[in-house]
Amino acid sequence: MGYAHEYADAIMHRGRIPMEPADFVPDWADRPRKAKFYPGVESFPLPDPELPAGATLAASFRRLGGARTAPGTGRHPRAFTLDALSGMLRDSYGLTGRRLGVQTNTDLAALPHYTQANWSRGTASGGGLYPVSVYWVAGPSGPRTPGIHYYSAPHHAMQRLLTGDVTGEVRAALGRPGPGPDQFLVLGIKYWQNAFKYNSFSFHAVTMDLGAILATWRLWARAQGLTVEPALWFDEVRLSRLLGVDHEEEGVFAVVPLTWDTAGTAGPAPDPASGSAPGPAPEASGGEPAGTPSVRHTDHERSRTVLDFATLRRIHHATTEGATDRPAPGALAPAAAVPPRSTGTPVPLPAPELPSATVREALRERRSSFGRFDARRPVTPAQLGATLAACAEACLGSEAEQPAEPGTEAPRLVTQYAFVNHVEGVAPGAYAYDPDAHALLPVVPGAPGPFLQRNYFLSNYNLEQAGVVIVPTIRTTAVLDAVGDRGYRLVNGVIGAVAQTFYTAATALGLGAGVALGFDNISYIEELDLERTGEKPLLIMLLGNERPAPADFRYEIV
Repeated sequence: MGYAHEYADAIMHRGRIPMEPADFVPDWADRPRKAKFYPGVESFPLPDPELPAGATLAASFRRLGGARTAPGTGRHPRAFTLDALSGMLRDSYGLTGRRLGVQTNTDLAALPHYTQANWSRGTASGGGLYPVSVYWVAGPSGPRTPGIHYYSAPHHAMQRLLTGDVTGEVRAALGRPGPGPDQFLVLGIKYWQNAFKYNSFSFHAVTMDLGAILATWRLWARAQGLTVEPALWFDEVRLSRLLGVDHEEEGVFAVVPLTWDTAGTAGPAPDPASGSAPGPAPEASGGEPAGTPSVRHTDHERSRTVLDFATLRRIHHATTEGATDRPAPGALAPAAAVPPRSTGTPVPLPAPELPSATVREALRERRSSFGRFDARRPVTPAQLGATLAACAEACLGSEAEQPAEPGTEAPRLVTQYAFVNHVEGVAPGAYAYDPDAHALLPVVPGAPGPFLQRNYFLSNYNLEQAGVVIVPTIRTTAVLDAVGDRGYRLVNGVIGAVAQTFYTAATALGLGAGVALGFDNISYIEELDLERTGEKPLLIMLLGNERPAPADFRYEIV
């Protein structure tokens, strides 16, 4: 049993036994930037084209009208272009506007100041910190000179870090040497961008951020007839060396191969290892074996003091060991969600249906409610049912989640519990959601408001005012037993995908939404009797109508 089991247990108990350093206080004056800064590098702006509106959000969910085996409408998936890549990055991590609403979050007093402005993005992030770095490793089939680029979200631009075709290195790190895709998005996380606030807890938060951005990409791509299928198991040290990052300070969490539109280009080139390396020779950095390509540029850290947290370093090391031991299809079958136990009469929900909003529209409108819920206007069963059905489809689409046999369904890993406060025609209480029957199964009767608020640590939400609080659970220990410690990244990534799906669906339904991690996990395990199944509640998701006529300021950039 690896260290990830110990870390997961500490996360569950942190509401009762604080994680070290227990007396930590963030130095906000010395906080890092929300993006990496590479001084002196060349950059080029990404286009802002008029892309097709794409499918509706409902069609992007398999359960709500989308295809189960292929994106779009059953045709062969389309290929990425520079316009499509730009649109996906803009709608997921790019800055789309400035928000300044009167709400109950603790950072409200700072938001009017430009340096502390709240810039809206399509993807949610724990604490609004956005620590995921997106690198584009481009080969000769693309529209630009091959090389490695960093996506600068504030500028919606690509910054060139290396010139030359190094896609063979990426394929080798993925265990796929030889000819193949030559366009990749590589996702890294510089830990200090989150750890300055959340210290040892930060690994738990950033792995959910990974799932959130991947979920956005998958929804966006499906609406455009594209596919996003990330790899989570690969030679991480090799990719860290390629990107020129310190492996102790920045983890490489996912690689997304892109099927590229090669019209008008030479097409994918043969692998350099096969004897005909295309394009200009890549740069090499000192200290590495001869011929090993590596980015020379390093980002400039704003913080004068960067702290090291032993727990964070240990869980990073634990999840990088065995990084190349890719799970076999069906490996997660023993970790599948266990059917909920219920002694009450199921409450059927209306057939799930989402409004005709597009994915882009929903992403542009997404935001957190922060205490603006209004219990006087209950949630409808149709709204609750559509939200639960959408979240039930959330996954990362990674290699570990593939079914044992082609054409069969991969096992669901997540169970959703709904603490109903104010839903029309549904008695208050805790329910388990049965996605196959599309029904609520009674678990704990009675109004849950006092339990919810008593076990919430922060002051930015009154949980009783939310129409319903949804709690996604996953059998963390079973996943780690099935695929090893690296599975911790998968566990939290899947839950992060559920959270992003929740936000997007709620927005399309015109409901307020909020996601929080500051609660007593153990109390939820006890309340829902989850010890017998090994299910772990990792976050809570608040859904409801908001108070009318809020004091709000919005300035749209795009």
